[in-house]
Amino acid sequence: MILEKINEPSDVKKLTYPEMEILAGEIRDFLVDKISQTGGHLASNLGVVELTIALYRVFNFPDDKVIWDVGHQAYTHKILSGRKAGFEDLRKYGGLSGFPKRKESPYDAFDTGHSSTSLSAGLGIVQARDILHENYRVVSVIGDGALTGGEAYEALNNAGDRNSNFIIILNDNGMSISHNVGGMSSYLSEIRTAEGYITLKKNVEDHLRSLPLVGDPVADAIVRTKNTIKQMVVPGMLFENMGITYLGPVDGHDIRKLTKILHDAKRIDRTVIVHILTKKGKGYAPAEKHPEKFHGIGKFNKVTGKPVGASGKPGYTNVFSDKLCSLAARDRRIVAVTAAMPDGTGLAEFSRIFPDRFFDVGIAEQHAVTTAAGMASAGLKPVVAVYSSFLQRAYDQILMDVCLQELPVVFCIDRAGLVGADGETHQGIFDLTYLSSIPNLTVMAPKNKWELQDMMEYAFSLDRPVAIRYPRGIAYDGLEKVRAKIEYGKSELIYEEKDIALIAVGSMVSTAEHIREKLKDKGYSCTLVNGRFIKPVDKDMIDYLAKNHKYIMTLEENVKRGGFGEVITDYIAKHHPTLRVTNITLPDEYVEHGDVTKLRSVLGIDSDSVLKKIEGRLESYGCMPSAEGQRDEKTE
Repeated sequence: MILEKINEPSDVKKLTYPEMEILAGEIRDFLVDKISQTGGHLASNLGVVELTIALYRVFNFPDDKVIWDVGHQAYTHKILSGRKAGFEDLRKYGGLSGFPKRKESPYDAFDTGHSSTSLSAGLGIVQARDILHENYRVVSVIGDGALTGGEAYEALNNAGDRNSNFIIILNDNGMSISHNVGGMSSYLSEIRTAEGYITLKKNVEDHLRSLPLVGDPVADAIVRTKNTIKQMVVPGMLFENMGITYLGPVDGHDIRKLTKILHDAKRIDRTVIVHILTKKGKGYAPAEKHPEKFHGIGKFNKVTGKPVGASGKPGYTNVFSDKLCSLAARDRRIVAVTAAMPDGTGLAEFSRIFPDRFFDVGIAEQHAVTTAAGMASAGLKPVVAVYSSFLQRAYDQILMDVCLQELPVVFCIDRAGLVGADGETHQGIFDLTYLSSIPNLTVMAPKNKWELQDMMEYAFSLDRPVAIRYPRGIAYDGLEKVRAKIEYGKSELIYEEKDIALIAVGSMVSTAEHIREKLKDKGYSCTLVNGRFIKPVDKDMIDYLAKNHKYIMTLEENVKRGGFGEVITDYIAKHHPTLRVTNITLPDEYVEHGDVTKLRSVLGIDSDSVLKKIEGRLESYGCMPSAEGQRDEKTE
């Protein structure tokens, strides 16, 4: 096998073109085999195998730099840069990251994980290179989907006036930027990139501009005439009009053609965009047929392509989807907005049933929030379904366009808390902090699947902005009989005793339930409260607990700074200074990739770790369990 001989980047340069074609097939087999065992991003990686091989053929990494937009398609890049053995532990705690990571390898020039950033980052590296008078190439790879993000256009606008080489590769695997593809396009691309043509063009323009009085006007007139003709026959004029040289389109699975056009791009002393056409999921039939299902996938049977190990129980995303469709059937003003994630956020079924009330705005979270604000201002009831870590990108729009005007937009925030294998860029551990800082915004978190349904119904009854955050994975179905009516800003008393009170929100309510059981077994008297509202916090409940409790423990799956526990701690310090408070939170730091169960243990928020921490704190306070610890009935 050729892949077995690839141990460092220079090995690719030694291969013939037929050998590189064989290598592409072997890499695809390798990816399907490994990802079927570990889970990960498959379809996008299968689509860029030949491109990555061509990049390693033409450029000298890590001296040259490549920035992968989003970064989930960098698996072949990791293989060719000497990390092939790491795929045994791909996305596991302490193992190989599923995204580019500077701490992991010098071949990863920039950490990525969110969309539409590669052009800005690449341009920044180009500017640093030029200021420091260094000599290397910078390549930013961006997909047609990521190009819908506003930051990408801001970078393109800025990159157009660079007079030094910056190579952008547009990996087009779905959205056609130009339909004008054919012999004339290829012919003009070849002429415009020929070394003699580029040199002649520069010499003629320089000579014309050197002529006194008439030089500049004549040169400008020629450029205008040339661009008018090109506008009619050359694809990519959007980029040309921004000052960016456009090359392509080219078959993104033809290594020979890719190699040639990349060499051509290296000769251009300005920003150049290379447009390649690829097929997402190429080489693996199930992924080619359903690329959206193999974008990010868990373990699967590589023969059939079907997932393995699924529990069959509904996830919070499913619960959200079913409830939203039910509510929308009763109220035609309910509309749904997503930023290119109808499947991931659970809006696919809504889009099928209510196509005229469904809006996919592309990878543009800022636009998603503001367009929802516009809808709300005109009488609709929009829900913005989004992942927690992606909503961060629209903080200003939530602050200024929704909440300043108190518009009734409902944010249903999936993947809140620890997400797991995708790592730092995807953990939803900051939302309680950044959302709680915004005036006029109500923030809630359900304890189980039934409470998510109730919160959604309640949110649409309010004429104000509301955020509901819930975790990834199977929806908790415990505490089924504890379903008190939701009242604004009021928490829920699940078990009432004395001395110790656990106040938990969202996913941590089930953890707190287990902790209470263990504290009871040890003889402690313990109350359990479902916080429900992170903003506003139920201060009346704290006042009530202060009458017969000495110790308050808050639990949340969020960083400590600015979170639920800090608000309660501040209130208690001012109004009940004799109460002892302990905050169970995630640390104020980025969280690595890994299985969620493992991460919860490492970070100390699983039930055993929390119990140990609470017992240590109680012991330091001199609080000992009573011999007659009793169990009280649930509060109905």
